[in-house]
Amino acid sequence: MRQIDKLLLQYSESHQNKTNVLIHAVAVPSIYLVTLGLIWSIPLPGFLQQTDLTWAHLLVLPVLYYYFRLSGPVGAAMTLLTIISFGVINLIDGSPVAVWEFCLILFIVMWILQFAGHKIEGRKPSFFDDIRFLLIGPAWWWTHWFKRLNISY
Repeated sequence: MRQIDKLLLQYSESHQNKTNVLIHAVAVPSIYLVTLGLIWSIPLPGFLQQTDLTWAHLLVLPVLYYYFRLSGPVGAAMTLLTIISFGVINLIDGSPVAVWEFCLILFIVMWILQFAGHKIEGRKPSFFDDIRFLLIGPAWWWTHWFKRLNISY
């Protein structure tokens, strides 16, 4: 069995309740977005501030590499989610609200929702057992779309 299949199977064990799955369908991609936004908000050292790079741009490279190692389609889908996330972050950056403020509030709300979902599920979040599941959540979210669209991952 491929590593991605093992991880998704393990992750799915604590995501069976339909309400919890629905909560995760909203919260998981939102948390990915706002986590990038929070990291994006951390200032770079002086010599890099003249570029358009952010810590989020630098961090996303090994993250996407990890996804591509698990599965090409998952890596491509996560690249799409990353591009969309950076687009949303840029929109927020152009608004009167600071990116970090918006992202911090949404981060807290989405995690409260996820923990409520796990309370309903009656099982603890997977990442309590293995920190990798913080990255597997978005992959799991994409595989639901892949199944609906008959795409192999």
